[in-house]
Amino acid sequence: MNEIYEAIKTSAIRIRELIEYDDTGYSSSINTTGDTQLKIDIKSDLVIEEEFRKIPSIKEIISEEKENKTSLHDNGIYTIGYDPLDGSSLIDVDLSVGSIFGIYEGGSNGAHLKAAVYVVYGPRVELVIAESDVKMYRLNQKNEFVYMHDIKLKEKGKLNAPGGTQQGWSKSHKKLIDDIFQDGYRLRYSGGMVPDLHQILLKGGGLFSYPGTTDVPKGKLRMIFEVFPFAFVFEQAGGAAINDKNQRILDLVPSHPHDTTPCFFGSKKEIERVMACYE
Repeated sequence: MNEIYEAIKTSAIRIRELIEYDDTGYSSSINTTGDTQLKIDIKSDLVIEEEFRKIPSIKEIISEEKENKTSLHDNGIYTIGYDPLDGSSLIDVDLSVGSIFGIYEGGSNGAHLKAAVYVVYGPRVELVIAESDVKMYRLNQKNEFVYMHDIKLKEKGKLNAPGGTQQGWSKSHKKLIDDIFQDGYRLRYSGGMVPDLHQILLKGGGLFSYPGTTDVPKGKLRMIFEVFPFAFVFEQAGGAAINDKNQRILDLVPSHPHDTTPCFFGSKKEIERVMACYE
């Protein structure tokens, strides 16, 4: 597993350079979800694939930027699902973005997830690895990721990051969000999954929600690349992650590589509120 982490670190350093100096305009390509790909999305995907090809233990990779799986090594045991540059449209306005990785063994269901990693490219580059615990590292001037501290959520947080098209929310979900704000929670939502969830994790807790809406009933966020890895991180940090049927996220089984689900991540008290709303 360590060689996979090292490949992710190398990829992160290379992607950081792309973010700072490369072309952030649109390409002529469209990905599987119908979004026009940024040139930097495509380049970041190629960087990660290039680094993963050097690792014999990786059997195959599933990228958010490609429709199908890519086979790497027949004798490998790991499948890695990843979003090479989540929130890349925020680069134009100089907001934080990130990369997300789920490391699976024996399949790409939530139950097969062995570890999760994400990287935040902001004023500083930070990397979080979740196995049996959750550890944060920060890139230093020597291009080394230095361990900073473990991440642990409190029982109850103070932040609220509500996603999805608000006019498409159900009445019960709107009431849930309104009630949370009435209880003094602070709005923290940039439109980037990685920085918003990273903030909740580092500030001790809160709620990130992306419900099903009238325009996107199954939600927008993809299980294998985004939802499963962060569900794993939140559980290992002492929180929880569920869908709109009050099912544990990591018990879900995607029907195809780009399958999506409504999702809620948070500390335990916030998830209890979601469960009461969606009973």
